[in-house]
Amino acid sequence: MDYITELRKLIGHRPVILPGSVVIILNEKDQVLLQQRKHPYGIWGLPGGLMELGESTEETARREVFEETGLTVGALDLLGVFSGKDYFAVAENGDEFYVLTIAYVSREVSGCLTLHDDESLNLKYFPVEELPPLVKSHQKILASFS
Repeated sequence: MDYITELRKLIGHRPVILPGSVVIILNEKDQVLLQQRKHPYGIWGLPGGLMELGESTEETARREVFEETGLTVGALDLLGVFSGKDYFAVAENGDEFYVLTIAYVSREVSGCLTLHDDESLNLKYFPVEELPPLVKSHQKILASFS
């Protein structure tokens, strides 16, 4: 996230709009893959993250899923675009931002499920009706999917 680091050097903690992508990955049992995050600690969410300069939203989705899960995503179906006042957040360091999230759904993944970065505590598939506590914005995305 060099882009965000450089941007924050210029603007400090002021609110910004940050585009990103998440993917609802479903297994053969229609369970959803979730990532238990380190920030905020212990909260679960969908694999995904923020766009880098020059990336498409699909490239962002694929890169983030691979970085966070070790999985390579096949076909991506657009679920929707999520934005607005309900997607405002303040990071632990005081950075304020509005997230514009492009959400995809995929049943096509390959590779071995593995923690690949320092953002995750755990990865696990959950039945849609038995989800753990989730990042607020991801709750809304999954609710629109169900």
